[in-house]
Amino acid sequence: MSEQNIERACTTILVGKDASIDGSTMIARNDDTFHAVAPHRFYMHPAVKGEKGRILKSYLNGFQMELPENGYRYPAVPNVDYKNLGYYDESGINEKNVAMSCTESTYGNERALAFDPLVKDGLDEDCMQTAVLPYIDSAKDGVKYLGSLIKKFGSPAGNSVLFGDKNDVWYMEIVTGHHWVAQRIPDDAYIIAANQVAIQQVDFSDTKNFMWSEGIEEFVEAHHLNTDQSGWNFRHIFGTSNEKDRHYNTPRVWYGQHILNPEIDQEPESSELPFICRTSHKISPDDIQQILGSHYNETPYDPMKKQDDADKYRYRPIGLNRTQNSHILQLRNDVPEEVSAIMWLCIGYPTFTPYLPFYTNATETDSSYDNTSMTYNFDDAYWMYRSLSVLVESNYAHFVQDDIDYLKECRQELRSTVATIDAEAKHYQGAELTDFLTKKNQETVTAMREKAHHFMGQLYTKGITLSKLTFNMDRNL
Repeated sequence: MSEQNIERACTTILVGKDASIDGSTMIARNDDTFHAVAPHRFYMHPAVKGEKGRILKSYLNGFQMELPENGYRYPAVPNVDYKNLGYYDESGINEKNVAMSCTESTYGNERALAFDPLVKDGLDEDCMQTAVLPYIDSAKDGVKYLGSLIKKFGSPAGNSVLFGDKNDVWYMEIVTGHHWVAQRIPDDAYIIAANQVAIQQVDFSDTKNFMWSEGIEEFVEAHHLNTDQSGWNFRHIFGTSNEKDRHYNTPRVWYGQHILNPEIDQEPESSELPFICRTSHKISPDDIQQILGSHYNETPYDPMKKQDDADKYRYRPIGLNRTQNSHILQLRNDVPEEVSAIMWLCIGYPTFTPYLPFYTNATETDSSYDNTSMTYNFDDAYWMYRSLSVLVESNYAHFVQDDIDYLKECRQELRSTVATIDAEAKHYQGAELTDFLTKKNQETVTAMREKAHHFMGQLYTKGITLSKLTFNMDRNL
């Protein structure tokens, strides 16, 4: 894979509001890059008003388009080395409380691509978030707007895009140069997807829950692409089902569904794992964090297990060293809209480091997140939390329980922090509220940085006692 085609091999989770523990909608994803070291920063892009002539340019494929003169404020988690690796703003919630995360690389099959090939200089994932999130007012609006851009410019890659607002979550799969389908996730359901076309049966009479590219039905019929005797299964028509899928993609979906529906017996290499899933378990951000940081825990396929056998590395795990950031974009319905949007962001390995809750009604991020260095700098959140991750994994058998306890403490503390901020926020409104939440975000960063430093000190101290350069000694020697 060249530097000019660095796709996101990610894992996606979406949760409807009636499936969540508190009535929130949640869209979440691991941003997994090709390289293990690819520094990212977290910053707040300001709103723009009346700025005509702004041009968005891709450093990867030469794509460019003129941006609207007005745009909403939004947070982003882009590459630091954007001139070589592309922007990839990745994820955020704009000031209208619309969430977007893009993209999860998805692959159409050669049958469909033969008749609608990818557009080399089209709108790709490196610019997609920047081109869409500041200009949409709802999740459905996001699908429509991105769909119009794909129609105009075409797509140079297969991509899946996540949209959410307080009522709806939508999953959009772009599979050829111009064709796509999007499905609204039912309120009482969740989905997990992993680099493979996931949407199944499409109901073209149900415009409330499905959207699609212009002419897609006729395209499929004209080129004899529907392989089924009946129905219109998007996965079967446009997707792939090959050996790579069965070792790289489907096992991740299987394991995530296993965590939320352990009572269902499914095979990790099945190409027919369900897209829309329901569970009696109310889903919380903690559940999503568990899945996004998982590595087939407590199964024969765990690469961290002691036994060295063929199963150990059979499947690609969800949480990776290549996960540059992991995020949960939560829109809460039990609090005022001004404090509703929280971006849970993990910028280390999601397996070993915590997700911090950032209120997106803010004007800036802490400098330790905003000014990430290209080379190692322990003052940067990116490098600090990755240092913690490497430290835990370096002596996994001895440190893993300490890390489990640390993450448990972090979740408890952060849950209490959010509740306290929600309560205090009632005394502010307008610009004062935004300033208050900006300050509280920075205080959260400081508190969690101190906690991480303390925990790393404990691990280093414990590590001294585990050295192999030791021997049982007589106390009198």
